[in-house]
Amino acid sequence: MDIKALRHFLSLTETLHFGRASAAAYVSPSTLSRSIQQLEEKLGVSLFERDNRTVFLTQEGKIFEAYARETLSQWASIRNELMAESKELKGEISVYCSVTASYSFLYEILSLFRNHYPKIEIKLHTGDPDSAIEHVTSGKEDIVVSARPEQMPNDLKFHSIGLSPLTFIAPANDETRIPENDETWSQTPMILSERGIGRQRVDKWFEQKKITPRIYSQVAGNEAIVSMVSLGFGIGVVPQIVLDNSPLANKVKVLDVKPWLAAYDVGICVLEKKLKNPLIQAFWGLLD
Repeated sequence: MDIKALRHFLSLTETLHFGRASAAAYVSPSTLSRSIQQLEEKLGVSLFERDNRTVFLTQEGKIFEAYARETLSQWASIRNELMAESKELKGEISVYCSVTASYSFLYEILSLFRNHYPKIEIKLHTGDPDSAIEHVTSGKEDIVVSARPEQMPNDLKFHSIGLSPLTFIAPANDETRIPENDETWSQTPMILSERGIGRQRVDKWFEQKKITPRIYSQVAGNEAIVSMVSLGFGIGVVPQIVLDNSPLANKVKVLDVKPWLAAYDVGICVLEKKLKNPLIQAFWGLLD
């Protein structure tokens, strides 16, 4: 079956950029454009609105996106079921995690998996860890590495692979100390994540102390927080695992702030229904 057009379509929905989408799909921009045009001609509708600068999904495109993801999921399921009958697993699964998690938590798991199932290809994508849960629940990725959310979606399975404390950090080369009182805290510039589990816990920490923090900057990605703190812009909060693996670790210091923030419970997440896929089931089985 020719499912390339659906893969090309989904690649463009995820990037909304012909250049990046064609690179992700390993085709030329002209091939990708022709594939999308042929798909639109067959359907009789426009799936994308585009001009010289922007690309975005039409309403019809959004409807077709759900169909395309479900179709590819069903195709992968029957293909893998047939392969399981032949006792040989091959194909591909996608994994999403932060850069830090890729070598801190995932390296040994992937090495073990490759040894057991050499014909299964791993498509590893890295990015903001706060987006991980969205990537797996939306079906964009098969498996993600994420901190366990406060409220776990009912359709998600979570397997813990490690803990990481959540720590306050300050520049190493100045006299920054733990603020002595609530008033000092409210005047201290803070470098925080835009969103995510870490941000939720920091917000709750300040709320319990009845402090309105002075937020100097909100950034995406914990590595960026370490960078900005090392430059002296303020105090930040990051998982200890990020600090341990940062090239800037010697330019910041950990502040022993009390009460401590709850540690990250880092684990592998997958949609429960996807565990019917023999490839994903094989990956999940190795975690034990």
